[in-house]
Amino acid sequence: MDNQHYVIIGGGVAAINAAKAIRDHDELAEISIYGEESSLPYNRVKLSKALFTDLHSDKILIKKEKWFASQRIHVYSGVKITAIHAEDCTIETANGQTVAYDKLLLCTGAHNRKLVLDGASLRNVHNIRFRQDADRLKTELRQGDRICIIGGGIQGVETAWSFQQAGYAVTILEASQRLMPRQLDEKASAILTRRVIEQGTQVCLGQGVKRITGTDHVEGVELQDGTVIPCEHVVYSIGIVPNTELARQIGLDIGQGILVNAQMETSSAHIYAAGDVAEFHNRVDGLWESAMEQGKIAGTNMAGTSTAYQRPLPVTLSNSYESPLFSIGLVDEQVCDTSLTRENQVSYTRMFIQNGSICGVIGFGDALASLPYKAAIIQELSPDAPELTKILDDKEN
Repeated sequence: MDNQHYVIIGGGVAAINAAKAIRDHDELAEISIYGEESSLPYNRVKLSKALFTDLHSDKILIKKEKWFASQRIHVYSGVKITAIHAEDCTIETANGQTVAYDKLLLCTGAHNRKLVLDGASLRNVHNIRFRQDADRLKTELRQGDRICIIGGGIQGVETAWSFQQAGYAVTILEASQRLMPRQLDEKASAILTRRVIEQGTQVCLGQGVKRITGTDHVEGVELQDGTVIPCEHVVYSIGIVPNTELARQIGLDIGQGILVNAQMETSSAHIYAAGDVAEFHNRVDGLWESAMEQGKIAGTNMAGTSTAYQRPLPVTLSNSYESPLFSIGLVDEQVCDTSLTRENQVSYTRMFIQNGSICGVIGFGDALASLPYKAAIIQELSPDAPELTKILDDKEN
């Protein structure tokens, strides 16, 4: 039997983890990654967290060139795949090449949800998904420019902090009643908001944006109540939409994303999907950790070793505004039975409980401080487990 050819479309973290898993299980296989961007796969998280650093240094790469060479993984950067022919197991590139595969993995990722508003197409309305978006934004910035960030989720807050640290006047606009509504409860969000404002960023909550004003370039943002916030740039971050076009062309089952089972198989034989494009149990995760895990599971199954995906515990860590915080697991009070709150002048921690076990925690502290809680959720400890009472008591003394 000839060596297998595994083809991966898309160059994100899911693709790299899949390629590595394939190589770990199959020494001889040929592995090809086709990525649309012109560089090796890099860490997108850095585009918001470290916007004003050198985004072209090797530090941002997920793996360096040497690694791909040593693993014998071919990366074809800047090559767009225009079609898949499932019946004869080939893909077609934009320049008309046909490539045969034995197993195919779709890691086509997602794109940012577009802002649909009057004025959304004005100059200086930015949306950062690719490195070139960040580059363009930085070349258009002038000292003294004012920035409005539409969307107060984790990415919006991180982007705002990057601008704030670089010396720009920043306003965050969030339509819901609180910052980071998916990760934080009312109280934690209020604490974060206070710290954001103390650092000099303005925050506007509970108001949708009506339109972006200006004739040729951005001049301001008009809110639902008619207030206009003057600014020279708008940066928005309002969620993601999976890139399912290729999958649609060949009739794969699609919900929001490409539907996959626990082995990351799609509805078509020999075709798998992983990362931001994949939908598992009615949900597109859209998280870095999930993409890594899904890639690994897909690669392992493609290489013939059966293994099932289990959703990693969602963990959000943020250091923005000198306010380290974590949100782990299920932190929705509508779904949980009850919760326990511990707070004093300096700290706030809330544990969410379902069927007597901890299912989620929100707290202020760094990654290290979050670890015991993460362990407690994974072990399904009860809130009065000695391991936890000890941490909480230490914190208060």
